[in-house]
Amino acid sequence: MKNINKILIAFVALLAVSCTVDDVEERPVIEAATAPVLLTPKGDFSIVLSKATENDIATTLVWNDAAYTGLTTVVNYSIEVAKVGTKFATPAVVGTTTSRFKSITVSELNSALINGGFTPREENSVEIRIKSTVGGTGSVAQFSNAFTIKVTPYRTPLASSLWLVGAATPGGWSWDNDAETEFPLVLGKTDVYSVSLMLKNGEAFRIFLGNNFTSNGNWDASRNFPFYSTAGFTITPQLVNANDGDSNFRYTGPTAVRVLKIDSTAKTITLN
Repeated sequence: MKNINKILIAFVALLAVSCTVDDVEERPVIEAATAPVLLTPKGDFSIVLSKATENDIATTLVWNDAAYTGLTTVVNYSIEVAKVGTKFATPAVVGTTTSRFKSITVSELNSALINGGFTPREENSVEIRIKSTVGGTGSVAQFSNAFTIKVTPYRTPLASSLWLVGAATPGGWSWDNDAETEFPLVLGKTDVYSVSLMLKNGEAFRIFLGNNFTSNGNWDASRNFPFYSTAGFTITPQLVNANDGDSNFRYTGPTAVRVLKIDSTAKTITLN
């Protein structure tokens, strides 16, 4: 009886192995057939991204489907962007889908560009394409044609930053289109702020504690010249009270790129 059981077990095991081998041998091989074709956006597309419109649609990509031979399966698409001339050596992924189109928000596009090393607040030439894959990570990838579009991303600001607004600063008295100047903490510090910016002679500016990233800015939380002078700060002679009704700072030095620094522990405001 024991011998019969052993024979049955061996037979079942052999049958199972045989079926598995047959399944592998007969399984259709999936191979690349036709690459996707990107239709839009084309090379004439350009956009200036803004934090104030981060939830809006920046663009909608449309492409022709990729084709694969073998077993019918779902095709996955990734939208890739890269710097012009890099041949997509290190692409950034904007989004993924299984459809042949995808709408991308301002925030999604901006994040991909910033993470991909593109320069904020400047127009960048961006190559964009579609990558298709099927199955697991080992599947054959196919790539669409690429278009070069123009995109101006916005900064991804730090929550701890102060902000400079005023005629003395590059953005003037405006919060529109990322015009305000971010005034960040020095890395590793909790009380020292520093920024390099172009300051305009004879003009004023004000320091703001926050930024709600709308065209109205954050006018309710700000600091003027008397706030710091009353608190005992030593202020560079090139910054004086503007006496303009709001007692803003007035810059009296030459129009030039300067490094403004506020040290809240040393109680100093300097310009270099």
